[in-house]
Amino acid sequence: MSISRKRSEADAADTEPTPGKGKEELHLPSAIRFSPEEEAALLSESNAEKSTANDLFKSAHYSQAISVYDRALASVPNYLEYDIAVLKSNIAACHLKLSDWKAAIDEATKSLEALDRLESPSPASKDVDDKREGSGAAEATKDDGGIVELADDEVDESEALEKIEKDDRRKDDIRRIRAKALMRRAKARSEKGGWGELQGALEDYQSLSPLSSILSPSDMKIVNTALRTLPAQIAVAKEKEMGEMMGKLKELGNGILKPFGLSTDSFKFEKDEKTGGYSIGMNG
Repeated sequence: MSISRKRSEADAADTEPTPGKGKEELHLPSAIRFSPEEEAALLSESNAEKSTANDLFKSAHYSQAISVYDRALASVPNYLEYDIAVLKSNIAACHLKLSDWKAAIDEATKSLEALDRLESPSPASKDVDDKREGSGAAEATKDDGGIVELADDEVDESEALEKIEKDDRRKDDIRRIRAKALMRRAKARSEKGGWGELQGALEDYQSLSPLSSILSPSDMKIVNTALRTLPAQIAVAKEKEMGEMMGKLKELGNGILKPFGLSTDSFKFEKDEKTGGYSIGMNG
């Protein structure tokens, strides 16, 4: 079977609809996996496109870079979550440069979702990966205390150690890409503004705070500054949006009460300073 045909079948399996969910919300592990050789060929194509897109980004051709990153994504098998996460994070960076805050938020979120799936694979996905590794592969296990133990004499200990080291490197790579995606989404949310987005930005910066060991000093300074200043900005945005909402409710209420010779001025709205909510009572 050709790579292109298998790719088409894999994409079809990955986007098969489920009751109650749309295609864009669904991301199931594909039943069709490429051989290691086919994966390598596809990733080679993708990396060539990514390299071109990186050069376009460096030369400030951000819209063109997005198109080429999209082509790179098209070559990545849909179960290689790490590679997808990297490209989605890069696309988010392009949208940031173009001040397209919503698109940057969406792409950074997709990057983080891919990393989440990578760190918490579904049982079906894990089963496929286990079968591909084979029962005779060298493995390392952990006891209940979290201590790594090598398998018995029937396996090569050096292979087990190599696997452990490879897994540790991958974990570091995931944390690095997660930090980049969180930084990009937090910035886009801050720039987009509004109560909900500012609150989301604060949560992103809070998630970044424990990652100080992999953040640059300049990024860590941005994180710390945001953690200090965002709460006040959120309070102002909340007050503004609550005021706008109350104005719209008053307008709606006047329309309903008018046939009865009443208006919202017949009532008094009292704000609870502790909760931020309002209570309604009759005037006079």
